[in-house]
Amino acid sequence: MEILNEHLISVLVFLPLAGALFLLLFVRGEQKEAVRWVTFLTMLAGFVISLKLFLGYDASSTETMQFIESTPWLPEYGIVYKVGIDGMSLLLFMMTTFLGPLVILSSWRSVEDRVKSFHICMLLLQAAMLGAFVSLNLFLFYIFWEAMLIPMYFIIGIWGGPRRIYAAVKFFLYTLFGSLLMLVAILYLYFVHVKQFGFYSFDLYDLYRVSLDIGPEKLLFLAFALSFAIKVPMFPFHTWLPDAHVEAPTAGSVILAGVLLKMGTYGFLRFSMPLFPAATAYFYPHIAVLAVIGIIYGALVAMVQPDVKKLVAYSSVSHLGFVMLGLVVLNVQGVEGSVIQMVNHGLSTGALFIIVGMIYDRRHTRLISDFGGISKSMPVFAIFFMIITLSSIGLPGLNGFVGEFLILLGAFKKSVVLAVLAASGVILAAVYMLWMFKRAMFGPLDKEENKSLKDLNLREIAVLVPIVVMIVWIGVYPQTFLRKMDRSVEAFLARAGAASAPAVQPLERESSFMTERKSAQEFWGQGHGN
Repeated sequence: MEILNEHLISVLVFLPLAGALFLLLFVRGEQKEAVRWVTFLTMLAGFVISLKLFLGYDASSTETMQFIESTPWLPEYGIVYKVGIDGMSLLLFMMTTFLGPLVILSSWRSVEDRVKSFHICMLLLQAAMLGAFVSLNLFLFYIFWEAMLIPMYFIIGIWGGPRRIYAAVKFFLYTLFGSLLMLVAILYLYFVHVKQFGFYSFDLYDLYRVSLDIGPEKLLFLAFALSFAIKVPMFPFHTWLPDAHVEAPTAGSVILAGVLLKMGTYGFLRFSMPLFPAATAYFYPHIAVLAVIGIIYGALVAMVQPDVKKLVAYSSVSHLGFVMLGLVVLNVQGVEGSVIQMVNHGLSTGALFIIVGMIYDRRHTRLISDFGGISKSMPVFAIFFMIITLSSIGLPGLNGFVGEFLILLGAFKKSVVLAVLAASGVILAAVYMLWMFKRAMFGPLDKEENKSLKDLNLREIAVLVPIVVMIVWIGVYPQTFLRKMDRSVEAFLARAGAASAPAVQPLERESSFMTERKSAQEFWGQGHGN
């Protein structure tokens, strides 16, 4: 128990690796049910243990980074195993552990070929994603960042659709290209730190102190930003995403939408913007414009998709445009809205891919024209589908509204024009999502294949109920999650917004933050103190 308390983050990161090793050594490939149960219980144990992390995080503490573990690895080169978590990464970490067991449960009967290998890949991917969210050493982060590529490449390439090899290679090459540029930037920053401070370090907080001329800072920012923009993906670096989503198996699509894409937005939040505040201020208009273009473009392209899975894939481009807009406006409302919207997108879009997988298992088609009137034969399915669809379009009372409201509130404070254009994405989302839902669920039940469809079974209901609970919880009382990141957002803005913030005394800056935070939270009801 003492080890768990002292090394809670490490236990959570390496627990999936332990599960994968157990499968590899002790479970035979033909024992499919045993493989599924070991993987599910490992993921479930990770989520249960992570609740201790969420409940133990002290949101009122002045120490924003908590549960820190630091162990020398190659100390002479500044390489240290250092992990920790703040309020922003905490929410993304919890979302990852929450989705893990649900993804395994949702794909229980979807994968019948090479079941053991598939579940080992899922466990390895889970460990790499969790590690990336908590790494405080850039060398360690890069290892986890690259490690995510390999299992996802195999998940798409082996268990995907007819064009799986093309989609897997495209995904791998796009992401690898951006990663190599980031590696060069990390090494440059590393040697500049040595020159300025006289010792080797990849520690994130040491590198925050590095001073750069504006020219090199812009180039380093672009190297980091390109890697993260490809992963988001931002327009125009999004072309790998529809192929990867369409060809990936359901579990792969859920993890890709729910967690992997957030690695890009988290990268901006944790690395690009606080490491290079002057370049952030310089490139703000460019990123903001690309984000708004992505919002509108993704929505318009989603509107004309005949394939429901491709429609959901393009909706991700649009929704993540909101996330990027919220980040770059650099105010409390925008950043808090952006972080909560990352979680919202993971829940809502992940659930949409689960829904698509459930209907595909029954009909073996994803074309909207092949459906129609399904609510008559699958009423329980239709109810869940409706709630998740309304969540995705930002209906008040559900989670999507919270994030979009805060992001637009922050954007209005920065640029009315960009905020108005971004708000059009909310309208367009309602158009394509409700139109899709209407064509698939309502109308005449005139296709014989749809008349005999079986409604959701208990396992499938068990997958969707926790997601719907979270969707309603965040929509009705987001303070549970917003209060966790107050101090972390304050620290982020102090670093990333330093270049563009007015020169004020520390006391004035604290007062300004408290005022902004209060205005961001008044809409949601009861405030809280520190």
